[in-house]
Amino acid sequence: MGFQTRAGGSALMAGSFRLDCAALSTREINQTLRQLLAEGVRDIVLTNPAGRHNLGVALRGEGRITLEGDAGYYAAAMLEGPSVRILGNCGWGTAENMMRGEVVVEGSAGNATGATIRGGTLVVKGHASSRTGISQKGGLILVGGNSGYMTGFMMQKGVMVICGDVGEALGDSMYEGTIYVGGRIAELGNDAVLRDLQESDLELLDAQLARYGIPGRFDWKKVVSGRRLWNFSKKEMGVWIHAL
Repeated sequence: MGFQTRAGGSALMAGSFRLDCAALSTREINQTLRQLLAEGVRDIVLTNPAGRHNLGVALRGEGRITLEGDAGYYAAAMLEGPSVRILGNCGWGTAENMMRGEVVVEGSAGNATGATIRGGTLVVKGHASSRTGISQKGGLILVGGNSGYMTGFMMQKGVMVICGDVGEALGDSMYEGTIYVGGRIAELGNDAVLRDLQESDLELLDAQLARYGIPGRFDWKKVVSGRRLWNFSKKEMGVWIHAL
């Protein structure tokens, strides 16, 4: 397959492209990414991302995109299909509202990592800040290190794995879904409860850690919804007041 070299980029081989972000605006970068994916380019490398915000947003189709460096906020947000690898750290809102695809951050991420994702897989091999997976509606979030307060707040569906420690209000007001924690839990959130691990839980955890090369031995805890907030009850008014 052949294609023309765009400004700021160069062809590597058939089906591959290397795009230099230094002289391009964020809009130009994202437009080029959409065009390349639409043309069937399956391996795209972004050089000199320089911590820029909103890189790789609203991308559809199939392909692998690698950012050689740090990214700013909302990297790979609203993703539907491609695989994005960030060879550095990134800001808040990484993979926000992802529908399908895969995002792997080799470093650490900021607030609200994976907020509202509905599908796909998000992996942060370092640490994540507060509100990881807020309002998660599906998919898998895997953090190799620690996560901050209000992780899993209002979780509705999906799986979250925090290999390290997690801050206060874990799983606060979660409706469904499962959170696994390999380290210490500072505090369970409102209506979040601990449940015994099953063999299927350990198999899932082992498979995902092996898949993404995250080493270590972990003291896994399983957190789910206590379901006391599913239906209003005057007898448990205090639970509702605390949730508000």
